[in-house]
Amino acid sequence: MSSIEDRLHELNKLQNEQQRSRRMNDLHPLGKLFFSVFYIVCVMSLNKYDLTGVIYMAVYPAAGFVLGELSFRTGVYRMRLILPLVVFVGIFNPFFDRTPAMQIGSFIVTGGMISMVTLMLKGFYAVLSSYILIATTSIEEICYALRLLHVPKILVMVVLLIYRYFGVMAQEADRITTAYKLRAPSQKGIRYNAWGTLVGGWLLRSMDRAGAVYESMLLRGFRGEYYYPKRKLTAADVLWPLGWTLIIGALTIWRSWRG
Repeated sequence: MSSIEDRLHELNKLQNEQQRSRRMNDLHPLGKLFFSVFYIVCVMSLNKYDLTGVIYMAVYPAAGFVLGELSFRTGVYRMRLILPLVVFVGIFNPFFDRTPAMQIGSFIVTGGMISMVTLMLKGFYAVLSSYILIATTSIEEICYALRLLHVPKILVMVVLLIYRYFGVMAQEADRITTAYKLRAPSQKGIRYNAWGTLVGGWLLRSMDRAGAVYESMLLRGFRGEYYYPKRKLTAADVLWPLGWTLIIGALTIWRSWRG
């Protein structure tokens, strides 16, 4: 299976997870979106030397994967392109901050080592919390929550259409690479002198498909805004984000006082 086919397969699996009937999936998207942003802000606000406080913040990602019935291994695999960037964020800290912080036996732990691990964990938690939101909330629900927050409709439509056109462009790229392989079965990969032609053809074919999709939208009454089905708040929709906000907020304030 080609790399593009793998991406399409993963996208379909993710969309299937978003449509599951689970407790977290059925929660109102506004509460999940609000708490995800709140959690990331709280994690990032912790002191870069507060390794203990950052470890405490793992309570939400751990609970999110369990309550959302999500696979941790699958989540890390899907985020594999982002995680190396997270690791790279603090990798040079030990070289710039060599102030001794503690000693374990004969080994001296410097402030740079602690801040490196802390920054990596912060980025890791942010990625995981974002994945929990995406895996339990469809793009339509996220856009609906953004509109409830009065985000301009043009921005919301851009987010929605970019997500939708990822699949269209991936399908066109798969067709192009398949056609190329059929015409050069003994060749490994695509020659560099054909990249420009193939990318140009990919863009033109994607634009044609996008134009056809847009015309279909107009025929179905699209006038610049996507109308989302309204959802009523339930007790669980309020208690879930409120409870977690109190827990994470209390942890953040407590660690700030301790720091």
